[in-house]
Amino acid sequence: MPILVGKETRAIVQGITGNQGSFHARLMLEYGTKIVAGVTPGKGGTKLQDVPVYDTVATAKDETNADSSVIFVPSPYAKEAAMEAMDAALNPVVIITEGIPARDEMVIMRYAREHSTVIVGPNTPGVITPGQSKLGIMPGNVFRPGSVGLASRSGTLTYEIAASLTHAGIGQSTCLGIGGDPIVGLSFVDVLKMFREDSGTESLVLIGEIGGTAEEDAAKYIADTRYPKPVVAYVAGKAAPPGKRMGHAGAIITGSEGTADNKIRSLVAAGVRVAEIPSGIPELLVRKVQAVR
Repeated sequence: MPILVGKETRAIVQGITGNQGSFHARLMLEYGTKIVAGVTPGKGGTKLQDVPVYDTVATAKDETNADSSVIFVPSPYAKEAAMEAMDAALNPVVIITEGIPARDEMVIMRYAREHSTVIVGPNTPGVITPGQSKLGIMPGNVFRPGSVGLASRSGTLTYEIAASLTHAGIGQSTCLGIGGDPIVGLSFVDVLKMFREDSGTESLVLIGEIGGTAEEDAAKYIADTRYPKPVVAYVAGKAAPPGKRMGHAGAIITGSEGTADNKIRSLVAAGVRVAEIPSGIPELLVRKVQAVR
């Protein structure tokens, strides 16, 4: 089984009757994902696209034997939705919702640690194992099965770089967005650890951006553990001025921390090749793989 999701994944869509939830539930079903239930309080007993809808996650799990959740619940209610999924022992919990208050995100992550739950997001495009299953909003047509693991802080760059890999004939094992907020569940280091143990992943692409220390932490982990699989990267936001938020709540340079230059230096020092532009990733990856053989 690949990391996080696969063809056996049985997922619940929380917020399935909303505009985004219903739209992406249909696309996930069309991709082949086993969406076994939806949850919207007050809508229990109905169906949406032949998916039964329940009032609570606990009932949905009991009735369908679901094992994971993807959340499209509006931000004021996302914390309760995530905690409800964790109470039902669903894992992973993928939180698509953006704009969740930072305090609520802190509560979610503490609750996740207590329940040993993997949280993808918040503010993530989700996770996809090409040809098997996807939980989120990623356009499935740009991905193809293969052996390259991809983790990103940027939703749009996830699709763009995956599409460039696919165009170059390079398939992917699992691709995920770790989320664009300052407080998220999975970090780059967590994902590197997962891909390290995944026999279906032979090399990795990390897509970073300004703000925070996720890329520097990843570089330290790669160097300290002599990471055994080739890694290449791209870091967005080299031209961003300090104090200016660039798209994501987490993509902001504060003081001397979080600059693209600092992230790139850290990655290069750890032996990671960093592309100048997103479209340079495929060639860079091929060269990196060849260099370690």
